[in-house]
Amino acid sequence: MTVFSHESFADHEQVVFVSDESVGLKAVIAIHDTSLGPALGGCRMYPYEDEQAALRDVLRLSRGMTYKAAAAQLDLGGGKAVIIGDPRRQKTPELLQAMGRAVERLGGRYITAEDVGTSVVDFAEVRKSTRHVVGLPVELGGSGDPSPTTALGVFYGLDAAARYRWRAESLSGRSVAVQGLGNVGWYLCQLLREAGASLVVSDVDEARVAKAVSTFAARAVDPDEIYAVEADIFAPCAMGAVLNDTSVGHLRCEIVGGAANNQLAREEHGEQLRVRGILYAPDFVINAGGMIRVASERDGYDEDLVKRGVEGIGRTLHAIFERAEADGVSTQKAALRLAQARLVRAGSEKQALVA
Repeated sequence: MTVFSHESFADHEQVVFVSDESVGLKAVIAIHDTSLGPALGGCRMYPYEDEQAALRDVLRLSRGMTYKAAAAQLDLGGGKAVIIGDPRRQKTPELLQAMGRAVERLGGRYITAEDVGTSVVDFAEVRKSTRHVVGLPVELGGSGDPSPTTALGVFYGLDAAARYRWRAESLSGRSVAVQGLGNVGWYLCQLLREAGASLVVSDVDEARVAKAVSTFAARAVDPDEIYAVEADIFAPCAMGAVLNDTSVGHLRCEIVGGAANNQLAREEHGEQLRVRGILYAPDFVINAGGMIRVASERDGYDEDLVKRGVEGIGRTLHAIFERAEADGVSTQKAALRLAQARLVRAGSEKQALVA
């Protein structure tokens, strides 16, 4: 398994391979950048096709977390962990505790939290082996499930995009195609419906789709059809790399913004969206609500501080949209420039202190 020559390796500070045969644990932890502080990022459990797929995911995700923290003005770096396995069949308390021990060995350079395939309840088990964990249940001093806050940040982001694109006062009357009805996608559907939007939904879980149809008066389409649905907004809330060579050309919307991480298969797909006249809300900006929430636990959860941070997502996106238009670049490039500028400043300040 190559690391340094991997297409997704981006000067990561540290990549750790974790194994504990006694509990069936195989995992990878990637720390991308700690210029702003310790690396924070969720721990995902997923039945990857092979180890290369797991490595690619953790490298891409950890890099995205660096930019997410920077754009959200958090004093944190970017990291991520992935556990190779089916969470419905292979996740056990013993495996989670072993993962906690792996995190503890990093001495606080990486702070873990829930992600796809793991839950807040799971991290009560992880917490038994490490102090470096956030997103804990309320009874353990945490802030509980971050999914509603992630969804709220996405909602604020879509509202900002609608105001920028259409000078609209709200999302009322707009149609939104939501891909993925996991926790965040579901909460986003609730917020959109309450705001007066109409929904088209897709998910691999047919029961979840049926429930969304009855709960939100949504129209259901097959997962492969969601890209070509005619809607005002496309909201990817499932896995990454959904905006790719094939899907971008099929989109029939004016705005793209959702909760999924790493929505662009490659950076140039952001430019392709710009050329097509589709306003893209960069994922690492619009979906930062959950990170803002769990990060607050480090100094004692502050609901008002979190609320202000999540509301700021819309303002940040509006500034990115304006900068992208002024510079004639994609919104992805404008967002990356914003995040990278903060990282460069932090690096320069560290060098000055050492000197």
